[in-house]
Amino acid sequence: MNRNINAQAIALVAILLLFIWRGGFFAHPVEWLIGKLLMLPGIVIGLAFHEYAHAAVANKMGDPTPRMQGRLTINPFVHFDWWGILCLIFVGFGWGRPVMIDARNFKNRRRGELLVSLAGVTMNLIIAIVFAVIARILMMTLGAEFLSGAAGSTLWMMIYYVIFINLVLMVFNLIPCPPLDGFNVAAELFQLKNTEFYWTLRRFDWWILLALMFLGVVNQIVSPSVNFLYGLLQNYIIY
Repeated sequence: MNRNINAQAIALVAILLLFIWRGGFFAHPVEWLIGKLLMLPGIVIGLAFHEYAHAAVANKMGDPTPRMQGRLTINPFVHFDWWGILCLIFVGFGWGRPVMIDARNFKNRRRGELLVSLAGVTMNLIIAIVFAVIARILMMTLGAEFLSGAAGSTLWMMIYYVIFINLVLMVFNLIPCPPLDGFNVAAELFQLKNTEFYWTLRRFDWWILLALMFLGVVNQIVSPSVNFLYGLLQNYIIY
């Protein structure tokens, strides 16, 4: 087990170093650092509410496990997975510490697992929409002139990152690859849990995800999808 965790850690470090090198840190370290600091509120809000949503829906569906483990809170430190945060900062997509559930406690097991899996990404979409509305209100009340100044542009960028990162978390977690929520949704919709295919994928879940990240497959899915969704929010809400 330790050997497997160490190997995963080495693979994650290699991916992080690759994206740090590509991301412009060595060329413009100050600008790079400022950009990452502006992302932090979006990361904290996105991850905390994503995992809280999983816990809240599981509790509502009859499973007290998340509540007993202290996960029924928006306290971000309870939900942080530090590898997931680092990947979100440096790679552009990441994850929180998974909420543990006991599906045997659900009154309707299949419905409960499906709703819990969808809860996190739904929350991220709601947050993105709420902050798009906030951006619209700021634009109408403060005006473009204030938002183009030093203080205004900083505030605007922080709101932009909250919207953008929540869209990233939503799209990334909907990818039907273990151990992401999208895989659990697919498993429930197509009743895959009774198949050998499902359990084979679950045995190699992190390695599959790391391979897709390293090969750029995840980025090819996430980037165009997030840009499209942000464009919709920008056109129909923000402006």
